[in-house]
Amino acid sequence: MTAHLTTVAGVTVDTRHWIGGERVASPQTFTDTSPIDGAPIGEIARGGPSEAAAAVAAAKAAFPGWAATPRAERARILHAIADGVERRIEELAIVETTDNGALLRSHRRGVMPRVAHNFRFFADWLLTLEHEDFTTRDHTNHVTWDPAGPCVLITPWNAPLMLATWKVAPALAAGNTVVLKPAEWSPLTASLLADIAADAGLPAGVLNVVQGYGAEVGDTLTAHPDVRRISFTGSVPTARHIAASAAAQLTPLSLELGGKSPLLVFADADLDLAVDLAVEQYDNAGQVCLAATRLLVEESVAEEFTRRFVAKAADIKQGDPRDEATDIGPNIHPRQLAKIDGFVQRALAAGARAVIGGAPGQGQYYPPTLLADVRQDSEVVQEEVFGPVLTLQTFSTEEEAIRLANDTRFGLAATLATGDPERAERVTARLVAGTVWVNCFFVRDLKAPFGGSRQSGVGREGGNWSFDFYCDLKNTVTAPKGWQHHG
Repeated sequence: MTAHLTTVAGVTVDTRHWIGGERVASPQTFTDTSPIDGAPIGEIARGGPSEAAAAVAAAKAAFPGWAATPRAERARILHAIADGVERRIEELAIVETTDNGALLRSHRRGVMPRVAHNFRFFADWLLTLEHEDFTTRDHTNHVTWDPAGPCVLITPWNAPLMLATWKVAPALAAGNTVVLKPAEWSPLTASLLADIAADAGLPAGVLNVVQGYGAEVGDTLTAHPDVRRISFTGSVPTARHIAASAAAQLTPLSLELGGKSPLLVFADADLDLAVDLAVEQYDNAGQVCLAATRLLVEESVAEEFTRRFVAKAADIKQGDPRDEATDIGPNIHPRQLAKIDGFVQRALAAGARAVIGGAPGQGQYYPPTLLADVRQDSEVVQEEVFGPVLTLQTFSTEEEAIRLANDTRFGLAATLATGDPERAERVTARLVAGTVWVNCFFVRDLKAPFGGSRQSGVGREGGNWSFDFYCDLKNTVTAPKGWQHHG
């Protein structure tokens, strides 16, 4: 095995960048470790300004040819990438589980099949993308989606490949070229994606992958004058930095940021369903931006809800994510674990009560935690923890429930449990959120718009919204009377 390759459960991963259709090393590397046991996985090429600039140059050089590629051919290649993902689902699953600690069974059965679906969906959507011509007085208006140019896509560590392909697939479908910068805590499946795309026939330079620490590589990417779009999923502070960097070029941004989403449980709800929805928020060790981490429960059922919740949560098995019986695995990194515990300990010191959990476990495993007796203005209620920590508050009226739900700076999502359809309609109309789920959770159709309100994001992606962002929309206005002199 060479210095540029690492092996994860028998799967070989190249740890160099992928730029212009070639593997590119860097003078420096960083160590990637597994959250499962803290063991080193490999030494990853640590990019900087030169690698970032080279990737943008490769994307710029490849753009005219890819933009001019007929839609049907672009769609064919995207379907070929999906085929490659499906052939390698087991390899992708074990590599990503080792790299970020999410459940292997989820990767096998849900996440990696969804990665393939992301490519298929946008390939098919591309072939139907059109806007009906319309006439204004004696003029015909024809709207088209023109490829914008090189796109920088910066993705997080909690669902590395799936969240990357939510961006990569529509950007490529739209005729753009891409520079993908994966999170340094989980870079490996992005490298495998580069191999899969190359095997599928994606031309050199159309997809580039540059690894590295945050601003070391990111600042060059986001401030580059040849970059035409930037899409980022991650934290609000990083988004502010990216926005400031992009401002000099006025580069359009799509930002999917943090959340502090509520789960409203009314007395008329199916209480078992509500409890199931609440316990589901511990999925992926709480490392889900959409998670409804604030449980708001009507006073009259709060005691019974809590009793059932504690009983249900007791059945959660936390452990090695490669074990089929495990329900939640570790948190991604020691720094993240320390951040989670800091939130919990400060809340307890301020008077909160741990109904369950409340202290770290062994290694990078933080037990599911529920904190009661918390104030609305407290840090743990207002700020994103991004770990398996929920808070419990009660309300007595619908008006109070809505006020509590909307009383943060975020607005990514909200979940509502009620047996009254009229109440559902009233409440959802007043909730500030990009997505509201009623009596369900985490249902995402790629045809629907996705994004956040307030400080949870800027813009929407999905269906036509993705093409609206990744393209320059052009309206061609024609006066038909001018054709009379033809021929």
